[in-house]
Amino acid sequence: MIEKEIMDLVDAGEMLPLMEEFYTIQGEGYHKGTAAYFVRIGGCDVGCHWCDVKESWNAATHPPTAIAGIVENASKHSNTIVVTGGEPLTWDMGPLTNALKAKNLTTHIETSGAYPLTGTWDWICLSPKKNKLPVGDIYQYAHELKVIVYNKDDLRFAEEQAAKVNADCILYLQPEWSVREKVTPMIVDYVMKHPKWKVSLQTHKYLNIP
Repeated sequence: MIEKEIMDLVDAGEMLPLMEEFYTIQGEGYHKGTAAYFVRIGGCDVGCHWCDVKESWNAATHPPTAIAGIVENASKHSNTIVVTGGEPLTWDMGPLTNALKAKNLTTHIETSGAYPLTGTWDWICLSPKKNKLPVGDIYQYAHELKVIVYNKDDLRFAEEQAAKVNADCILYLQPEWSVREKVTPMIVDYVMKHPKWKVSLQTHKYLNIP
């Protein structure tokens, strides 16, 4: 297949720049502790300085992979499929989620919302970032809002974002891993004063699993 044909398929969402795929335990947010198959899609221009998967940013370093193969691998391991990145909404998620749903699989996405929402999702985790805010109507569809807290100003940002989501959206504050010892007490205190929020931890890192 020539390069232009491949790029056309990527643009159509029939192939995706796959960074990695693995079966593990969801470590964060509402579904923490749940066995899930993760599909990590390359490509992200949000540019969080504390990102722990910076190797995902350059989509060109991750091979365009047919979604049929991704779905086949996923279906062998779990009913719960988590699509993450990078920023998966950089690409059209419609074909991938249609193929996953055709196998009766449950579809989750972890996204900053920096690109328009595509795909059919059973669970949307919206984790907005200050330097590239969510676009479109994702706020009204998000099932959980997860704000990463690196410093005190992120609490202000969290409230700003919480004002935009739907009434049923579950609100989480999660310490950024590299400063967790500093910010976790601040988050705990804030949640106790503002109990509409919950604390999310990266439990997979404490458990030393992917």
